[in-house]
Amino acid sequence: MMEAQPKDETNLNLLERKQLEQVEPEIRAYKSRWIVLTIFIVYAAVNSYQWVEYSIINNIVMKYYNVSAVTVEWTSIIYMALYAPLVIPASYVLDKKGLRVAGLIGGLGTTLGTAIKVFSTGRDSFWLVLLGQGIVAASQLLILCLPPRIAAVWFKPNEVSTACSLGVFGTQLGCALGFVLSPIIVQNHESVEEIGSDLKVLCWILTAVMIPGGLAVIFYFPLQPPKPPSITQVQERSRTEKFSTKSFFVSIMDLCTNIPFVIHVIAYGINIGVFSAIGTLLNPIVLQYFSDSPNAEEFIGRAGLVMIVIGMVGSITFGIILDKTHKFKETTFFTYLMSSVSVVAFMFALEMKSKILVYISIGTVGLFTNAYMPVGFEMAMELTYPSSEGTTTGLLMAPSQVLGVIFALLMSYLTDLIGPFWSLGTQALLLAIGTVITCFVPNKLKRQEAFKQRLNEDVPLKVIER
Repeated sequence: MMEAQPKDETNLNLLERKQLEQVEPEIRAYKSRWIVLTIFIVYAAVNSYQWVEYSIINNIVMKYYNVSAVTVEWTSIIYMALYAPLVIPASYVLDKKGLRVAGLIGGLGTTLGTAIKVFSTGRDSFWLVLLGQGIVAASQLLILCLPPRIAAVWFKPNEVSTACSLGVFGTQLGCALGFVLSPIIVQNHESVEEIGSDLKVLCWILTAVMIPGGLAVIFYFPLQPPKPPSITQVQERSRTEKFSTKSFFVSIMDLCTNIPFVIHVIAYGINIGVFSAIGTLLNPIVLQYFSDSPNAEEFIGRAGLVMIVIGMVGSITFGIILDKTHKFKETTFFTYLMSSVSVVAFMFALEMKSKILVYISIGTVGLFTNAYMPVGFEMAMELTYPSSEGTTTGLLMAPSQVLGVIFALLMSYLTDLIGPFWSLGTQALLLAIGTVITCFVPNKLKRQEAFKQRLNEDVPLKVIER
């Protein structure tokens, strides 16, 4: 009997230890999270570059392929047009299969679509341009949904907003490079043969950059870290293990009946739709004011670059502000209001035909419309917690893509009918309406409440950096 006592105590200690582990799981933040985020930023940038690859040199592409302006605009619009019908399947893949499968489809799809366009430089091969753009645009669906998921799955609670902003930074970086590099690489030559050579160089450069990115996704883009970085991810993993198609569609119905989220979706859709329309039509709008200026295409590209680069700074800055202050509603409203004001400033800068004022005003447009992107993401996560980040992001982005198509086509029509000043005025009005709608979004920070509840528990949670 004396010998049995230590054994019983040992068994009891083991049982207690297991119970403690179940109550208090090990939380770790791995340094490799920055590698995963960097890989995503690279291929997200190549994907988003192609959104404006042709539209920013609209007049040159029209000349080379002998197609209409609207046809060239569809190389950009197709990004938005494919989103609505494919968003639910993309969200399903992300929720059911996780980051690795979503990353593979997004990365390898972007690689394939980019490579196809290498063969599209014949003057009768514009259909290959549209095919490649279609594949890249379809791949974008899984890319746009990933920043909040990567941030939540890999990063500590006090890093989530910053990590999400850095993920969105990849998309914005690609847009910035697209605005500035395409007009530099593809010049408006008198000879169409020289234009064709420039287009071939552009397509090969993008393919050469994307192939290593695709390989990096194959060999180093895990499903998730071995240990979760937060208690919310412990709970998320439990839900993922019980994933079913029925639960997925139930979660969609829950989101669609979440009134605060629905209000935010409408406001978000207007803002991003306006930004997409302006980015798509930047060339024809600005060209009407500066067509006599030498190297007008390069000036327009630099203006687009200023818009996106300052926007990237704004995205990261406001992401850090959110992590520090948790003032989600206030930050969302402020960035939205200033988006509307900045478009009005851009309108008058164009009327004055001042390049300096155009740079300044388009910079403010970028600062606030780009900053609103990650801020809007994070606000949506707060309103819908504990719903899946992928599904939430997919539903958040869907109306913005549909509205982007509508606004771009409307702006194109109004620019021809009443001029670019008033067509931009309609976009400023839409942003003003969106600002008012944002006032009605309740300030319900469900995710922050969950973090606070955890911090108020008896046993403090320690996050291990590894």
